[in-house]
Amino acid sequence: MRKERKAQLVTAGVLAAVIAGVMIGRSGWRPRGIGYLLPSRVARAEPTPQDVIYGMLDAARQGDVRKYLRAYTGQMEASLRQAIAESTEEGFAKYLRESNAAIKGIAITEPQPLTEREVRVRVEYVYQDRNEVQHMHLEKVAGDWRIARMEAAERIKTLVPYGTPVE
Repeated sequence: MRKERKAQLVTAGVLAAVIAGVMIGRSGWRPRGIGYLLPSRVARAEPTPQDVIYGMLDAARQGDVRKYLRAYTGQMEASLRQAIAESTEEGFAKYLRESNAAIKGIAITEPQPLTEREVRVRVEYVYQDRNEVQHMHLEKVAGDWRIARMEAAERIKTLVPYGTPVE
């Protein structure tokens, strides 16, 4: 057999193995006995305060009231439950979707520790015509971060509005 033909066969075999691996991986099949090598068995890090804020914002954008509520604790959670009871879950979901529809982007800073169980996070909301900054205080409750309170949002002057074409 010629050298070029051997190289072609090896290349085809490697390519077939890669394609088979991708197809098997997408199907969810996992071989027994080597689970400790697979990423699905790797212990996941606990969610950070930023993860909780992004999750809350995703839930609001989707109108997922239950997921949205799970991001809160204490008086904030109680106030939100009261607001839901005064309207309806469907009405509150609509309010969440509408109030978050105008947000074009989010910037979240690293949490500033206040105590062992509390952090402060600066969240900047980017809108078409303005930016707003809000500080959120999160507490660790039963091992999970939850939003305990929010400061009033401040409007930030922007030099160039979002979406302005670059010339």
